[in-house]
Amino acid sequence: MRVPLDWLREYCAPDLDVRGVEERLTMTGTKVEAIHHHGVSAPERFVVGRVLAAEQHPDADRLRVCQVDLGEDGEGPASIVCGAPNVAAGQTVAVARPGAVMPDGSELRRVKLRGVPSEGMILAEHELAFGVAADEVDGIIVLDDMTPDAEFAPGTPLADVLPIATDVLELEVTPNRPDCLAVYGVARELHAATGAALASPPWDEDPGTPGAIDGAEVSVDCPDLCPRFTARVFENVTIAPSPPWLKARLSAAGQRPINNVVDITNYVMLLTGQPLHAFDFDRVAGGRLTVRRARDGEQVQTLDGQTRTLDSEMVVIDDADGPTSIAGLMGGARSEVGSGTMRVLLEEATWNGPNIHRSSQALALRSEASSRFEKGLQPEQCMYAQAVATRLMIEMGGASVAPGTIDVGSPPPEAEVIRLREQRVEAILGVPVARERQEQILAALDFATQPAEDGLDVTVPALRRGDVTREIDLIEEVARIDGLERLPATLPARRGAAGRLTHAQRVRREAEDAMAGRGLHEIVGWSFAEPGLLDRLRLPADHGMRNVIAVENPLSEAQSIMRPTLLGSLLDAARHNVSHNGPDVAIFESGTVYRALREGEPADTGTGAGEHHALGVLLSGRLAPRSWRETPGEADFFAAKALLAALLDRFHVDWSVQPASRPFLHPGRAAAVLAGEQPLGFLGELHPLVAGAWDLERTAVFAVDLGKLAEAAPPVASFTQIAAVPSLRQDLAVTLPGEVPAAEALARLRAAAGEVLENVDVFDVYTGEQVGEGRRSLALALTFRAPDRTLTDEDVAPVRERIVAALSEIGGELRGQ
Repeated sequence: MRVPLDWLREYCAPDLDVRGVEERLTMTGTKVEAIHHHGVSAPERFVVGRVLAAEQHPDADRLRVCQVDLGEDGEGPASIVCGAPNVAAGQTVAVARPGAVMPDGSELRRVKLRGVPSEGMILAEHELAFGVAADEVDGIIVLDDMTPDAEFAPGTPLADVLPIATDVLELEVTPNRPDCLAVYGVARELHAATGAALASPPWDEDPGTPGAIDGAEVSVDCPDLCPRFTARVFENVTIAPSPPWLKARLSAAGQRPINNVVDITNYVMLLTGQPLHAFDFDRVAGGRLTVRRARDGEQVQTLDGQTRTLDSEMVVIDDADGPTSIAGLMGGARSEVGSGTMRVLLEEATWNGPNIHRSSQALALRSEASSRFEKGLQPEQCMYAQAVATRLMIEMGGASVAPGTIDVGSPPPEAEVIRLREQRVEAILGVPVARERQEQILAALDFATQPAEDGLDVTVPALRRGDVTREIDLIEEVARIDGLERLPATLPARRGAAGRLTHAQRVRREAEDAMAGRGLHEIVGWSFAEPGLLDRLRLPADHGMRNVIAVENPLSEAQSIMRPTLLGSLLDAARHNVSHNGPDVAIFESGTVYRALREGEPADTGTGAGEHHALGVLLSGRLAPRSWRETPGEADFFAAKALLAALLDRFHVDWSVQPASRPFLHPGRAAAVLAGEQPLGFLGELHPLVAGAWDLERTAVFAVDLGKLAEAAPPVASFTQIAAVPSLRQDLAVTLPGEVPAAEALARLRAAAGEVLENVDVFDVYTGEQVGEGRRSLALALTFRAPDRTLTDEDVAPVRERIVAALSEIGGELRGQ
């Protein structure tokens, strides 16, 4: 809801600037989402002028040189070159002086047009952001035509005559407050929040009369979907452009001016919150309207030129020739008001909110009217809108209102009376609020009150019937207006409770910290993905990752499934960063992944779906910045494995990797990550086709299930005392068949050495003629230590022999033997 501030101030004008108004509305529950500026800047440079003379430009057929009195003492008239065809001597016009900033941000300067100086601009409507295009105007604004009974002296600020500039509040109105989808409703909130005076409702005076209307009739066949239908007929209507003030106000509120009748319906809707619809009464066949349920397959051509196919749950308004509009959504083209319209039937009705919402969704047709009706308007609002619209139709449309008002429907429900107990208010809020203050607040919000023994008997106004139904609702009204910020801050009673992280939560946070500590950047991706992701990852039809959960009402096809892997968001982020910041990427993501369960599988949660929290890492390009000292390494399988080791070793997990295959990983450079016998995730380089699909070069990735990692990690780390004696370091070079993994060799070595072996590292790998075809040499650094004494070479000689024997079982030989 866009509310122009100058319009709001017509009904409530607190002594606050726009930021003060924003603060009070937001703090009392009507959130101001944004503040916009509409119209010109520096409005003091815009004034009223009087054209003293308008002569033909000596060097241009379509230009005139005007002498304009701007009311400046001691200075002669300003010379302004104007191209409007309707400019003439004697007119009172709108003028922009040099230095004026136009709505598009351009600054007006003194210029020469075809050799003649021009000291300003005589303005047309489109130049003041009145919501019309340049080709829709006939010329400049002539203030005499707009207000023939008023005279404006030259030099009068134009802002005193026309709404040329205003701040606009963009409100986030909650669904339970449709009364705030109206300028007057917001004014009432501002009145309650600030104490500033509130003007009388604009519907207090109604020029119309009750009773039947000759020649017009309405019947409602579905009163459950249309609780009230009102209509009036206007004759001798003149269709014309709306006055500039109305165009400016509608444009600031986000509406496009059309003509005076249509603009009146939009203006009244914005002011009262009640949508209206104008029928060309001469195009209503038979002079009778019927409100009924549509028939399955019935079609209506709406005002936007689209033909809509309806079903039996929707409501139409029809005449003798069939449906003429879709109730609560949009009027029909057949009865549209046009330039030849002379009689107008103005309809204001109340529709069933859930039905309008359903119809709007089914037809993919959302309008300003439907957005209000679906929230539940009250029957009383119909006549509020009729009163305001009738007055404007007479004033601006030159119309006469036919005697009578069609009003079909049951009487509105009786106003509900709710007891508000003073003691209950204090119990809920934690502080007392004086009964007089409660009464003052509720009266400002249009609630009627009567004293009661233990508080107040409160009568709920019609416009709040939908959201105030209980005592707690009244307490909320008192609290938000009295000031939620004034309530004391207190902590809830702890009763011995203490908050702490679970083991799984600690593991998750430490895992994220470990990756950030290694210099990786964290990303946050969508939990949704596109189905095409599965094909781009080269997943076969029977792959488990294709058991995805489809979103029932996706925002788009690109977000129509729940992601089965973190790879999609990691790859998307990597591609973006490579294209914008260069080829070196090191990122990670911690988030939930989802999959549909096969029959008989246990659910991870109560949702009936499989989901777990995963950590994914992606490396591409160089691993470090360029340096004069050494060439930085490139992202590959072993770089990713080193990061994986930094992660898993942090949790003291007995982990390993085994060769495995994944459709999206490079054959021969892929592995499964295990904790004991429990699978944790995968590790490897991306398949070149997958990397190419995201415009990446060589890229390494891994992902682990943090839930399973938490199960494998001991809740409490064990302390091992560092030995006080020195270690013994020996190197060992051994050749192995090329097909034997280094991990298998190290596992056998550790088993053979026993506890005396403190650590073993591979510090070199060699292949070549010296070790023979199909073999490779591993250089191993062995660290031995005893807890109680310093070891000698003689002490570890038997251990070396056991190691060599164990390695020989898998084809290992010492180098040089």
